[in-house]
Amino acid sequence: MVGIKRVEIKDLDSARKEIEGIGCDPKSVDIMAPKAVFMTLILDDIHPIDAVIVKQDMLSIGGEVAIPRDVFDRKSNCTILVMGTLKQLRELVEKLYRHHHRIRVVAKELERFLEVEYEGSEDRK
Repeated sequence: MVGIKRVEIKDLDSARKEIEGIGCDPKSVDIMAPKAVFMTLILDDIHPIDAVIVKQDMLSIGGEVAIPRDVFDRKSNCTILVMGTLKQLRELVEKLYRHHHRIRVVAKELERFLEVEYEGSEDRK
C-alpha cells in the first residue's frame, strides 16, 4: 500500500528540507524548491486595467488570478487574488516590470513581499 501524507511548505527553506529529505540530487534542490512553494495572495488597490493585465500575465505562466466580475465596468480600484508557485510569482514580477509605471509599482511591491514572506531565511540576507 502506498503511504500518502500532506506536507506544508511555507518558504524556500522548508521546501529545500523536504526535497533534500527524500534524498534528491543536491544539484536539483534549488531548481525544484521554488516550484514547491504554492501561495495565494490578495492584492488590494489594483487599477481594473492592471488587474486584467496581471491575470493575463499569470495565466501565460500557468498560474491564476481571480478578478472581480465587473472589472471592465469599474471606475475604482479593486482587489484581486493571485495563485501560483513561488517560481511563477517570480516570473510574474519579471513580466510586470515590462509594463507601464503603475504596474511596475505593483511588481516592485510584490517582489519585496516575496523576498520577506516566502523566500526563507537564507535568501533574506
